[in-house]
Amino acid sequence: MTSSVTQTNQTKSEAFDKVLQEIADYAVDFKINSQEAYDTAHHVLLDTIGCGLLALRYPECTKHLGPIVPGTVVPNGARVPGTQFELDPVHAAFNIGCIIRWLDYNDTWLAKEWGHPSDNLGGILAVADYLSRTRTAEGKQPLSMKDVLTAMIKAHEIQGVLALENSLNRVGLDHVQFVKVASTAVITAMLGGDREQVLNALSNAWIDGASLRTYRHAPNTGSRKSWAAGDATSRAVRLALMAMNGEMGYPTALSAKTWGFNDVLFNGQELKLARSFGSYVMENVLLKVAYPAEFHAQTAAECAIQLHPVVKDCLEDIDKIEIMTHEAAIRIIDKKGPLTNPADRDHCIQYVTAIGLIFGDLTADHYEADVAGDPRIDALRDKMVVTENPQYSKDYLDPDKRSIANAIKVYFKDGTSTEEVECEYPIGHRRRRNEGIPRLIEKYKENLSTRFPKQKLEQILDLTMDQKRLENTPVNEFMKLFVI
Repeated sequence: MTSSVTQTNQTKSEAFDKVLQEIADYAVDFKINSQEAYDTAHHVLLDTIGCGLLALRYPECTKHLGPIVPGTVVPNGARVPGTQFELDPVHAAFNIGCIIRWLDYNDTWLAKEWGHPSDNLGGILAVADYLSRTRTAEGKQPLSMKDVLTAMIKAHEIQGVLALENSLNRVGLDHVQFVKVASTAVITAMLGGDREQVLNALSNAWIDGASLRTYRHAPNTGSRKSWAAGDATSRAVRLALMAMNGEMGYPTALSAKTWGFNDVLFNGQELKLARSFGSYVMENVLLKVAYPAEFHAQTAAECAIQLHPVVKDCLEDIDKIEIMTHEAAIRIIDKKGPLTNPADRDHCIQYVTAIGLIFGDLTADHYEADVAGDPRIDALRDKMVVTENPQYSKDYLDPDKRSIANAIKVYFKDGTSTEEVECEYPIGHRRRRNEGIPRLIEKYKENLSTRFPKQKLEQILDLTMDQKRLENTPVNEFMKLFVI
């Protein structure tokens, strides 16, 4: 009888689209053996939580937090770091996802599609805390933070490998679709789902469709881009819970003629995987160490800040500013005209460059209205010419380079100019890890200090900076540390 059931389930599973099967097999069975991936995941975890804590300073973010119905009590609910909220795992995933993405300051993955794989941590942390608190209440073993790091590596890998060859932005869809898919697969497996249950949940994630990129582009750029990933990862938790409750799946959710994702939303293209799943994405992910700006502008910020001492006292003498960049940056963040809100400004390469030239620094506060009203910013933006360097565009997609190059040169009215300042790899790139990690840790400590008093901060640092001890810590104990 058991053999017959197993055979029936296997037959059902094999009917699913091949891409769905490969994702499910990886989520359920693959063993992570890369120490580099775990080390990087540790740093990504700290940085992502720190970014979420920093976002709590901004009322436009915190207005989204808390239970949907005020006063709701959830036994063994998932905690939201830096707050006192204990929520059901679906809405906790939205809350956590919202704070960690709000300032556009956590990790990034750039390929034919781009995105922020640490966005999956919203769902992963919420479910891990909820499961651990429930298991502890029942006298069972909670999940460990090593389990969280493993889930992070897998979610990064699924989202990132999908992004290598499948450009959602080319068809007007938002990259958070890949967050939803990656979170759905990994969270269903975390909940104890087998291959069939993961496939069922995954197929529903694709059938959901995808958000439009409307809110990321003029004239509609807005704050939805800061909670879109929270929305995606929370939806993943909902679909995972439904699958664990026996909800059916849809084997050809991608490939069904006329009605599948490929035909309806992907211009008839076949969704494909550029490489086998492993730990490549976590090992190569870009850490946003220095500046809270869209990642395609990170090296532009570095160049501008390097030029600041040369131009800061003669801004009115500038005739033209050349920004040489790559094709993806031109498509996403080359903006002229009015910028209406912080979400608009942090996705504008001209704005980021102007701030660097004028102030010699770039922080989240530079996107707020009081700074944006400085007339020098738009005066410099009007003098900027953005052009593509074809080699930069080629190196951007080269799997052995994955550069994000920008160069800036300033010309003055008297006919003189600065040197051209070029930066190929931002400080958070794998090629600059040794330089970047100490700064990432300092960033983490600074972000913690915006929320916690000294004694609590030292408790958190004592645990989280010791990777081995952290990995062995139950998730519920880790999350309790971040209750304010």
